[in-house]
Amino acid sequence: MDHPLIPFPERAEDRLRIAMRRLEAALAEQAEAMAGYRSAIQDLSGAMTGLQESVQGYRASLAATAEDLARARQSAARLSRTALHMETLLGRA
Repeated sequence: MDHPLIPFPERAEDRLRIAMRRLEAALAEQAEAMAGYRSAIQDLSGAMTGLQESVQGYRASLAATAEDLARARQSAARLSRTALHMETLLGRA
Protein backbone atom coordinates (compact mmCIF):
# COMPACT_ATOMS: atom_id res chain seq x y z
CA MET A 1 0.00 0.00 0.00
CA ASP A 2 1.48 3.31 -1.05
CA HIS A 3 1.39 6.15 1.44
CA PRO A 4 1.30 9.63 0.04
CA LEU A 5 4.10 11.83 1.29
CA ILE A 6 3.10 14.84 3.29
CA PRO A 7 5.25 17.77 2.34
CA PHE A 8 7.27 19.31 5.14
CA PRO A 9 6.30 22.96 5.58
CA GLU A 10 8.89 25.20 4.07
CA ARG A 11 8.07 28.43 5.83
CA ALA A 12 9.07 28.95 9.47
CA GLU A 13 5.60 30.33 10.27
CA ASP A 14 3.98 27.14 9.02
CA ARG A 15 6.33 24.94 11.02
CA LEU A 16 5.70 27.06 14.12
CA ARG A 17 1.92 26.86 13.62
CA ILE A 18 2.11 23.04 13.31
CA ALA A 19 4.32 22.83 16.38
CA MET A 20 1.89 25.01 18.34
CA ARG A 21 -1.07 22.84 17.31
CA ARG A 22 0.78 19.73 18.42
CA LEU A 23 1.73 21.39 21.71
CA GLU A 24 -1.88 22.42 22.31
CA ALA A 25 -3.01 18.85 21.58
CA ALA A 26 -0.38 17.46 23.97
CA LEU A 27 -1.42 19.92 26.69
CA ALA A 28 -5.08 18.96 26.21
CA GLU A 29 -4.17 15.27 26.52
CA GLN A 30 -2.14 16.03 29.63
CA ALA A 31 -5.04 17.96 31.18
CA GLU A 32 -7.37 15.04 30.45
CA ALA A 33 -4.90 12.59 31.97
CA MET A 34 -4.55 14.77 35.09
CA ALA A 35 -8.33 14.96 35.45
CA GLY A 36 -8.45 11.16 35.27
CA TYR A 37 -5.64 10.93 37.82
CA ARG A 38 -7.45 13.28 40.22
CA SER A 39 -10.64 11.27 39.82
CA ALA A 40 -8.78 8.04 40.54
CA ILE A 41 -7.20 9.59 43.65
CA GLN A 42 -10.66 10.65 44.86
CA ASP A 43 -11.97 7.13 44.25
CA LEU A 44 -9.01 5.70 46.15
CA SER A 45 -9.60 8.12 49.01
CA GLY A 46 -13.23 7.03 49.21
CA ALA A 47 -12.23 3.37 49.16
CA MET A 48 -9.67 3.96 51.91
CA THR A 49 -12.28 5.72 54.05
CA GLY A 50 -14.65 2.80 53.57
CA LEU A 51 -11.90 0.35 54.44
CA GLN A 52 -11.00 2.31 57.57
CA GLU A 53 -14.64 2.28 58.69
CA SER A 54 -14.83 -1.44 58.00
CA VAL A 55 -11.68 -2.13 60.02
CA GLN A 56 -13.01 -0.03 62.91
CA GLY A 57 -16.24 -2.04 62.86
CA TYR A 58 -14.27 -5.29 62.78
CA ARG A 59 -12.15 -4.17 65.75
CA ALA A 60 -15.27 -3.22 67.71
CA SER A 61 -16.77 -6.61 66.92
CA LEU A 62 -13.59 -8.37 68.05
CA ALA A 63 -13.55 -6.37 71.29
CA ALA A 64 -17.20 -7.29 71.97
CA THR A 65 -16.44 -10.95 71.23
CA ALA A 66 -13.46 -10.86 73.60
CA GLU A 67 -15.71 -9.45 76.34
CA ASP A 68 -18.32 -12.15 75.67
CA LEU A 69 -15.62 -14.83 75.85
CA ALA A 70 -14.30 -13.45 79.15
CA ARG A 71 -17.83 -13.54 80.63
CA ALA A 72 -18.36 -17.08 79.30
CA ARG A 73 -15.02 -18.15 80.79
CA GLN A 74 -16.02 -16.69 84.19
CA SER A 75 -19.40 -18.40 84.01
CA ALA A 76 -17.77 -21.72 83.12
CA ALA A 77 -15.37 -21.38 86.05
CA ARG A 78 -18.29 -20.63 88.42
CA LEU A 79 -20.21 -23.65 87.10
CA SER A 80 -17.16 -25.83 87.50
CA ARG A 81 -16.69 -24.69 91.11
CA THR A 82 -20.40 -25.25 91.79
CA ALA A 83 -20.22 -28.75 90.27
CA LEU A 84 -17.18 -29.61 92.39
CA HIS A 85 -18.91 -28.29 95.50
CA MET A 86 -22.03 -30.33 94.72
CA GLU A 87 -19.93 -33.45 94.17
CA THR A 88 -18.29 -32.86 97.51
CA LEU A 89 -21.64 -32.42 99.23
CA LEU A 90 -23.15 -35.46 97.52
CA GLY A 91 -20.10 -37.53 98.26
CA ARG A 92 -20.42 -36.77 101.97
CA ALA A 93 -24.13 -37.56 102.17
